[in-house]
Amino acid sequence: MTDPREPGPLGAGVGESDSGAVAPDDGAAGDPPMEPAAVAELAERIADNVEDVIVGKREAVEHVLITMLARGHLLVEDVPGVGKTTLAKSVARSIDGSFKRVQFTPDLLPSDVTGVNVFNRRTDEFDFQPGPIFANVVLGDEINRAPPKTQSALLEAMEENQVTTDGTTRNLPDPFCVIATQNDVEPGQTYELPVAEVDRFTKKIRLGYPDTEEEAAILGRLTGDHPLDAVEPVATIADVRRARRTVGEIEASEAVREYVARLAVFTRRNAKLGASPRGSLALIRASQARAALDGRGYVIPDDVQTEAPTVLSHRIRTESGGTDGADVVDDALDRIRVE
Repeated sequence: MTDPREPGPLGAGVGESDSGAVAPDDGAAGDPPMEPAAVAELAERIADNVEDVIVGKREAVEHVLITMLARGHLLVEDVPGVGKTTLAKSVARSIDGSFKRVQFTPDLLPSDVTGVNVFNRRTDEFDFQPGPIFANVVLGDEINRAPPKTQSALLEAMEENQVTTDGTTRNLPDPFCVIATQNDVEPGQTYELPVAEVDRFTKKIRLGYPDTEEEAAILGRLTGDHPLDAVEPVATIADVRRARRTVGEIEASEAVREYVARLAVFTRRNAKLGASPRGSLALIRASQARAALDGRGYVIPDDVQTEAPTVLSHRIRTESGGTDGADVVDDALDRIRVE
């Protein structure tokens, strides 16, 4: 079996080039890749900039960056008031990207998210008015407060980076990343996210409360102007596109790919609903991004093991009907070895 730490000639797989790397999207073809070390430096610069606003959430910032570099979307399940909106805004400003927020409510319509055609009396034609989904970073705040019909408005956008309205398909900006928050403290006033939508989120994380020292630092920063007002870009959208292209070319050896596949199969055999092939691909891409953040041009098993809990757990449904698959993923990581 090929050493997962050593690049080498590999057979092609689904969504991969002949080198074993996941092929980047065609939309990034005009942006040449950068060296993995440059991706690591870029991520460090963005994370430092975000930390000027967000206190004590370096790991969460890394999750956002890995999700973005892996061409994915992030689900944040947590209580109100822990900085989810500020995190999304500060990342968008750090990369000089557009940011839109959608406050999901029970009366929100799909067209309120995707956009709508409006009749123009001067031209006697319908003009498309883009919805807030047309942004580089879209915050879906309390996404589970809206009914499934409205939640489903994100399905095409999250999977294909496009929106179809009245028979016309329009591409979304590149990069495009949804950061959705989920209220888990008022189950009687929320709707459960459809499985198909949950599966489209690359990662699911929690921010958690700050400790005493961190909260004191937050209070000190917010006594005057909000530090978010002073955030300046430290990267460009083109930088992010180049970094994403690099991540897509990070080597994932045959041994690593088989390891990921065996982890996914384990979850399917030990839960009512296990990780899908989309989840396996998300784990490879997140592992590629993790490798790039370490300045490496190839994935090692440690990358997979670090990313698996946040990438796979939310996709799993247990026999008891539970939605927390963390124990299943932990068991898989304990029992499955790289061969």
